[in-house]
Amino acid sequence: MSTPILSILAAATADGGPPAYVQFLPLVAMGVVMWFLFLRPQMNQQKTHRAKLEGMKKGDQVLTGGGLIAKVLKVDGEYVDLELAPTLKVRALKSTISDVIAPGAKPAAND
Repeated sequence: MSTPILSILAAATADGGPPAYVQFLPLVAMGVVMWFLFLRPQMNQQKTHRAKLEGMKKGDQVLTGGGLIAKVLKVDGEYVDLELAPTLKVRALKSTISDVIAPGAKPAAND
């Protein structure tokens, strides 16, 4: 029981089907979209964060990973000496600094 439609479909797939790489084009397109929407902005954000950490100097205010705002006393390679209060000084890893607060930034609401 062979219908003309089945024979036409069988002939179309046997001799003139699309090349195999055409099946991978949607995956490549999704990869490119993921690159521009997710990976590239993340890499730019990491680059600016590294630049902020490298530009950190004595007297800057920083936000630590724990949410504490401190003043930088000294920068030593991968360590930073911070002043949390007039009598409270701590040493932290440079990588735990979340942000360097701009000098003209608005103070916190409870200050």
